[in-house]
Parts: sequence; structure tokens; C-alpha cells
Amino acid sequence: MNPTLTRTFCSLGAPAAMASIVLLLSGCQSLGDQPAESPSLKQMSVNGTSVTYLEQGGGAPVVFVHGAISDHRAWEPQRETIAKRYRVIALDQRYFGVAPWSDSGTQFSRATHVADLAAFIRQLKVGPVHLVGHSYGADIALRVAVEQPELVRSLFLNEPPLPSILTNADDQKVVSDEGKGFAPIVAAAKSGNVAEAARIMTDFVHADPGNFDRRSPASRSMILDNARTLPPHFSAPPPPRVTCEQLGHLKMPVTISRGELTRPFFRVLSEAAHRCIPGSQLITVANARHGSSSQNLAVFNEALLSFLARN
Repeated sequence: MNPTLTRTFCSLGAPAAMASIVLLLSGCQSLGDQPAESPSLKQMSVNGTSVTYLEQGGGAPVVFVHGAISDHRAWEPQRETIAKRYRVIALDQRYFGVAPWSDSGTQFSRATHVADLAAFIRQLKVGPVHLVGHSYGADIALRVAVEQPELVRSLFLNEPPLPSILTNADDQKVVSDEGKGFAPIVAAAKSGNVAEAARIMTDFVHADPGNFDRRSPASRSMILDNARTLPPHFSAPPPPRVTCEQLGHLKMPVTISRGELTRPFFRVLSEAAHRCIPGSQLITVANARHGSSSQNLAVFNEALLSFLARN
């Protein structure tokens, strides 16, 4: 894609026929941006627990759902840019963040996080919201959309990991074989060495040895703050099964992004979700791995802003 085509995509929105797009360059101009007030951290009581969330900006609400071993801070690369045009709401899912836990982690599950996110959206009292999710958070956002579509205006999902939607034997084998790489992470977490588990997991999911050590101090701090979630994460009950057929009933606009250099595990799952959801758009973010939202920040933000503007 040449620079002219990239600028056209950013300014006007991709034609409906362009179901799969590779974003290589940054060309968007900032149109209609408004200075946003400073962000504020707030609390909301949700399903018997207190949820922390960051809020900034005005306009249509965009709820950001973080992935594993992270929290609302994972969306710092998006916050200021998106808050110039929209109401940014980035929450800490139950057990994530730095707040004390109300129990020992016994309710950690996808079902809990789906129920919490749905209740959180309802209590915002703003109607259906744009949902933006990364990895584990993309999984949670998709499940909310399947179970309670009236809460969701649109979905922008980075590499949602839903193996249950796979129907192709070759894809299933790729995911099964790649999934064996999680074994050292699980072992470290179950032994109580959560910091080492978080380090191994960060390097593994990005297919990039040394990724953790090269991160900024703020990013490493966020990961280590959330390393305590790994033991309950890996001992959580199996989630309710979501099928490709169920995704096929989604009616809201959906864009799925994946990194050009991401692991086969995430590539296969992202492409499968795209195939299952009629009318969805698949965006490949160049020069990025699992963390497109920070690894190719300008392009990811342009794609997200273009999606929100169309929907």
C-alpha cells in the first residue's frame, strides 16, 4: 500500500469490500481533535467488587479492555489520542491492577470477567459502547458481544484467543502445538515464582526473547504488578464454549487486528475470528507482534480512529 492509499484509508474509511488490509505507513492527519481534560481514576461497585477505571475525554464512549498481566495502563499509548475525540474509559478487570483483592482469587474466570464487564457497561448508563480489547481482553469483549449484543455498538479486537472457534484441523494443530509453549509459564506460576512466570510469558507471547527486559520501567512495573494474577488465571475453570457459529450471528461492526510478525498461535486465531464474523475487517499491522497497540503505535491508533469514525 502506497502512502496515498494509506492516507485515503485513514481519512475516508476503507471501502466495505476491503475485508483484509495491511497497514504499512502512517499518513492520517489530525482532524477535529479537541484538547482533552486530564484523566481521572474512578471507582465503581460491580457485582460485589470495586472496579477501578480511568476516564478522559468526551463524546461517544469507548471502553478499553486490557489483556493478561496488565491493567488500564496498557492503553496509555492510545489514551491521549483517542480522548481528543471520544470518551475513553479503561478499566481494571477484577484482580488486575494494584488494588487489594476482596478474596484469594477464587472467582477468577472468564465468566466472572464477562459478567463484570457487562455490569460495568450497564452502570455507565450511556447505552451501547465501542469495545476495544487486546488478547484476553478481546476474548472477554467478544463474549459480552455474543451474550449481550445490546451493550455493544462496535468491536475493535487485537488478536482475540478463542481456540473453540476453530473448525480447520490444520489450524487446530498449529494452536495445539504452539500452546505447549505455555507449559513453562504455568509451571513457574504454580510454583509461586510469579515474577519469572510473567517474564517468560511476556517473551513467549511476543515471540521475542528478551522482550520483557527491553521494555520501559513503567511497562515492566505494570506487568510485575499483575503477575499475581497468573496462578488463578491458569487454575481457572474452563470458560463457556464459544463457537464459530455463534460469532456468525454478530451484527455490530467488527475489526480484528493482528501483528504482521505475531506468533502463528495468534495469527491463526485472529484469522479464524475474522472468517467467522460476517462483514468483519482484518487488519495486519506491519512490523508488530502481539502488542500492535504499542509496537506500531501510529498505525494502530490510525486504524482505531478510522474504525470509530465510521461506526
